[in-house]
Amino acid sequence: MANRTGGSKQNTIPEAKAGLNQFKHEIASEIGVQVPESGYWGNMTSRECGSVGGNMVKKMVESYERNLIK
Repeated sequence: MANRTGGSKQNTIPEAKAGLNQFKHEIASEIGVQVPESGYWGNMTSRECGSVGGNMVKKMVESYERNLIK
């Protein structure tokens, strides 16, 4: 079993944090999830957060696949 190190979420590329945050907000609005005004997602349901994250991954995979074709 793999050990989890660090204990906190860290972006692989810290400079991408703002872009990922914007992407998260775009996906949330696309699927009708209300973004918390405070920016704190901890009070959102697991279903809502999972839906946003799942759709983010789906869009990233689609983008990567499109780039492979080019």
